[in-house]
Amino acid sequence: MTIYIGNLDYQVTSENLQEVFQDYGTVSKVVVPKDRETGQGRGFAFVDMGTTDQEESAIAELDGAEWMGRSMRVRKARPKTNDNDNNRGNRSRSGF
Repeated sequence: MTIYIGNLDYQVTSENLQEVFQDYGTVSKVVVPKDRETGQGRGFAFVDMGTTDQEESAIAELDGAEWMGRSMRVRKARPKTNDNDNNRGNRSRSGF
């Protein structure tokens, strides 16, 4: 299970997030998407933890918690889909 963390400060780093989430268990992966032009964080991230229990504990404790001057939104991440109908720019222009 992957955790989605939203409403983050744009200066957040994967190291910052790892420090916060390791209090709830083993952090196996942290991804902080960056803006292509500025290199800054985009205000959200994803964290994978060692067990489902650790992830659920982190979600319960950190959702709504204030960190770096913002109230974090912490949820189970939705699965990534390859459905072209949901991707901008990939729709057929045939009018159907």
